Amino acid sequence: MRDMLDQDQRLVILRSLTECGDSANESILQACLQTYGHRVSRDVVRTHLAWLREQGLVSLTDVSGCYVAEITGRGEDVASGLSTVPGVKKPRARG
Repeated sequence: MRDMLDQDQRLVILRSLTECGDSANESILQACLQTYGHRVSRDVVRTHLAWLREQGLVSLTDVSGCYVAEITGRGEDVASGLSTVPGVKKPRARG
């Protein structure tokens, strides 16, 4: 169950970044996750962002102790379902 939640949360983060103009800070991403039914701590958001960075799906900038994430081209492909990465839920086709 935990793995399934992690995968969905990572997809929500990637999709949220694309909807926010390709970048957002960790506070905004935490609010986006909550909107989609994931009530998680800021620490969980940071853990997901670090994992997504390791996979080459986002880049991170530390701005006065707050992470700002920017989606990469590879991250956009995963968010839209053009490619898959184990550990990120594959999005359903939008109809």
